[in-house]
Amino acid sequence: MVGSAIVRRLEQKGCRNLVTRSRTELDLTCQTSVDRFFAEEKIDQVYLAAARVGGIHANNTYPAEFIYQNLMIQANVIHAAHTHNVQKLLFLGSSCIYPKLAEQPMEESALLTGALEPTNEPYAIAKIAGIKLCESYNRQYGRDYRSVMPTNLYGPGDNYHPENSHVIPALIRRIHEAKQDNAPEVLVWGSGMPKREFLYVDDMASASVHVMELPPEVWKKHVSPMCSHINVGSGIDCTIGELAQTISQALGYKGEIKFDISKPDGTPRKLMDNQLLNSLGWKIEIDLNHGISMAYRDYMLNNIKK
Repeated sequence: MVGSAIVRRLEQKGCRNLVTRSRTELDLTCQTSVDRFFAEEKIDQVYLAAARVGGIHANNTYPAEFIYQNLMIQANVIHAAHTHNVQKLLFLGSSCIYPKLAEQPMEESALLTGALEPTNEPYAIAKIAGIKLCESYNRQYGRDYRSVMPTNLYGPGDNYHPENSHVIPALIRRIHEAKQDNAPEVLVWGSGMPKREFLYVDDMASASVHVMELPPEVWKKHVSPMCSHINVGSGIDCTIGELAQTISQALGYKGEIKFDISKPDGTPRKLMDNQLLNSLGWKIEIDLNHGISMAYRDYMLNNIKK
């Protein structure tokens, strides 16, 4: 989802000679394959968007895969970029790197100041390791490896798996199916009270390219070598209950939204402090209502069996 959006953004800006690989074409967990790829392609910049991702259910069910695969992907790509003399790299992390009870909105300096949310701790630790890999190559070798920490993303190319998807695609699928079946209610995991922030994936892509293109002197002026990541979000959050109602309205579903309080809520609130990125000239363009409508259109076009 994110990689495709970044490619769209780069193409809109007139960039050519873009080199991409799908997971079936290149196993990023295999060091030999990654090294061979870099040796053959002579790459000059890297956007590292690849990751093993999922919602609360997936993180709880596959913690070993989440930490192992993400650690391997990051280590192999970042190290290969360095050994093949790639000076510029952008690593995409996640807002889950911050402590479960971090002060809201979460500033970049909150990293490693408290305990992580247990339901996605393995994934978060992998992403923190990715940030520190970039920082370490910058400090030791003078590389220009930058990290962006996106909030919850959604949009074209999302994963609509019934069990392993994030909250927006999960609710779009569940509410669409309830509407088709004339079901009187839709059951949502948790209490509906946790608050989350969401960003349309094409806004994330524009932020990623914006950060990558900042002159080194501007980047170094605003970002510390020991805290070399930057938040990317909308600056607005809502409860999961409010989100479910927003999606219901967008899809035209008239049934009732109910909550399964036996299921975990996760972190009570996750709102990013975006002041740093805003001060560097970037802002969102797509609000949640518009974004959900576009995401649903994509779901209907690409995920419904004809």
